[in-house]
Amino acid sequence: MGFRSVLSKPFAKYVVGQQQKWMAEPGKYQQHIFDSLIQKGSQTVFGNDHKLGDVSNHKEFKQAVSINDYEGLKPYVDQMIQGKNDVLWPGKPAYFAKTSGTTSGVKYIPITKDSVPNHINSARDALLNYVHESGNGKFLDGKLIFLSGSPVLSKTAGIHTGRLSGIVNHHVPGYLKINQMPSYKTNCIDDWEEKLERIIDETIDKDMSLISGIPPWVQMYFDKIIERTGRPIKDVFPNFNMFVYGGVNFQPYKKKLFESIGKEIPSIETYPASEGFIAYQDSQEEEGLLLLSNSGIFFEFIPVDEYYNDNPTRLGIDEVKIGVNYAVIINSNAGLWGYSIGDTVKFVSTYPHRLLVTGRIKHFISAFGEHIIGEEVENAMREATKRFPEVEIVEFTVAPNVAPEKGIPRHEWFIEFRQMPDDLASFQNQLDLQLQKLNTYYFDLVSGNILSELEIIPLKNNSFRNYMKSIGKLGGQNKVPRLSNDRKLVDELIAYRR
Repeated sequence: MGFRSVLSKPFAKYVVGQQQKWMAEPGKYQQHIFDSLIQKGSQTVFGNDHKLGDVSNHKEFKQAVSINDYEGLKPYVDQMIQGKNDVLWPGKPAYFAKTSGTTSGVKYIPITKDSVPNHINSARDALLNYVHESGNGKFLDGKLIFLSGSPVLSKTAGIHTGRLSGIVNHHVPGYLKINQMPSYKTNCIDDWEEKLERIIDETIDKDMSLISGIPPWVQMYFDKIIERTGRPIKDVFPNFNMFVYGGVNFQPYKKKLFESIGKEIPSIETYPASEGFIAYQDSQEEEGLLLLSNSGIFFEFIPVDEYYNDNPTRLGIDEVKIGVNYAVIINSNAGLWGYSIGDTVKFVSTYPHRLLVTGRIKHFISAFGEHIIGEEVENAMREATKRFPEVEIVEFTVAPNVAPEKGIPRHEWFIEFRQMPDDLASFQNQLDLQLQKLNTYYFDLVSGNILSELEIIPLKNNSFRNYMKSIGKLGGQNKVPRLSNDRKLVDELIAYRR
């Protein structure tokens, strides 16, 4: 047993002991964070504009600060880019996390000295929870790989700027960094396909024990290794015993990923975002991810069906209910105020507050009032593939066709199969039936002949990979939208039809 696994156990015990305090009383810790945010925020340009100095409770805060997306805060970000201090948070940001926005172009999300621990410690604590629960820290002794974006940072008004995964790379603790793969030089390669080949060159003969990344890109890494060696991953990396992932629902990728490994191994799900680390899987026994209620973020939750109202309900952590879909709003020590991160979640327990990520607030289909969300299409796919065990899915996305050349409107499912169903028509019918069970509005529309049953459009091999490459988003932390209410994406995917 290596020194990392030995030392991780007492540290894990301490971290989990502290965690249990805020798990039991999240409202109390959220109030402490709220008070601290208001005190510091009142000293900023934003705080002055919104009179945060006069705010003493959540009710007054909701009256003072409206819900913002990036566009709402962009005038303040622009001031920081111009070099101004004390704009959204005292001083200047330590970093800008650079992300792509659909309406804003490039987005610059501030990360402050105060908010850095949220990103770094949360990832660490997710691993330590597993060590504490299982008693197994062996995965810390071997080589560790984090499939991420380039750590090369530029400067914007003197502020280090780059992808979140690249920024985090600079804060990997020294005791892990010496075992981290790939090399810094390889990690700096921008072209994903070239980078992947170099990563394999560096790791294929190493004792890999932990691999972390977004599942579809990890799968590509595994496919390339199997192609080179002709062996399953468990034979290439016999001590690989921890998979850490986040960013997408694991279920559509789980079967193939474990087949590639050659066995099931423990995994830890995390919920990081450029705006903040929201939650992580704290238990292998319990469903859901633990909301981080003591990590510099004051959370608010809006019921999804009220999100676009002029004055939506904004709930604190002690007010949420199990089973309701909420939009996540954060107020943080990065200087984000009333900020909608665009995700929807559903709590599966309270005290402790554990949740599932159910989709994106803007990723839905409601061309006819059906309001289908990501969770529903993923669950429909999961249930359908249970009934057709030969089916293997690489990736899929869904969009409406409101004016088909023939017949009445329908939903179209663009699916890249690794293994097609033996009977595509029956699989298509089963998929539609599952979606009808999950969404009563969709059931009513199909039953009333407003919509026809969905249509599956099979795509050629590597379709999504080639599409993502064509738009410059191959690899890293990039994800394919699960569904959309327009046809912008699928009109480009149609070129890859079988």
